[in-house]
Amino acid sequence: MAGYGSNNKYAFLGGLRAVAQSISYEIPLSICVLAICLLSNSLSTIDIVEKQSTYGILSWNVWRQPIGFVAFLISALAECERLPFDLPEAEEELVAGYQTEYTGMKFALFYVGSYVNLLVSSLFVTVLYLGGWECPIPVSIICNFFNISEGAPAIQVILAFLGISFTLFKTYLFIFLAVLTRWTLPRVRIDQLLDLGWKFLLPISLGNLLLTASLKIILI
Repeated sequence: MAGYGSNNKYAFLGGLRAVAQSISYEIPLSICVLAICLLSNSLSTIDIVEKQSTYGILSWNVWRQPIGFVAFLISALAECERLPFDLPEAEEELVAGYQTEYTGMKFALFYVGSYVNLLVSSLFVTVLYLGGWECPIPVSIICNFFNISEGAPAIQVILAFLGISFTLFKTYLFIFLAVLTRWTLPRVRIDQLLDLGWKFLLPISLGNLLLTASLKIILI
C-alpha cells in the first residue's frame, strides 16, 4: 500500500517485491511452526518451552528439528527483509524500495517496524527452538546440587530473573547473526530469491513436517 500510494515506479516495484517475498516465505515459516506444534502436542508457547526443559540443552527443539530450524532461520531472515534478502529495498536497483518517497517520521516508522519485526522473529526462534526461558542445565539438577528447595520464594525470584536473562541472551544471539549476515553476504537476485522459497524451502519444510508426523505415529 505504501509503494502504490507513493505514485513512484521504484516504490511500486518495491511494494510488488515485498508482497511476492512475503507470500513465498510465510508458507515454509508456518509449516516449520506446525512441525514444532506437532512435536510438542500443543499450540501454546508455554507448553512448547516446557517440553524443552526435561534434559536442559539436550532437549531443545534445535536438535530434534535441525532441518526445520535451518528453514525457519532462512525464512525469518527473508520475512524481516534482511540481507541477502532485502530485495524490496535494494538501494542499487530501487533507491529505497517502497520507502523511497517517505521522509521524517513516516520513514522512521518503516525503519523501526523492520527492527521490531527482527526482534519478534528472534523471540520466536528462541521460544520454538532454543528452549525459551529455560536454563541450559535443568533447574532440578542445580537445586539438588546445592541442596536447596526449588519452591522457595527467593529461588522463584532468581529463576524468574534468570529466565528473562536467558530469553534476552538467546534473542540477542539471533539478532547478532542477522546483523553478521548483513555484513557478510551479498544480495541475491529476485528470481533466485523466489526460487529459493518455492523450489527449495517449501519442499524441505513439507518433507520435514511429513517426517515429523510419521515419527510421531511410529512412536505412538
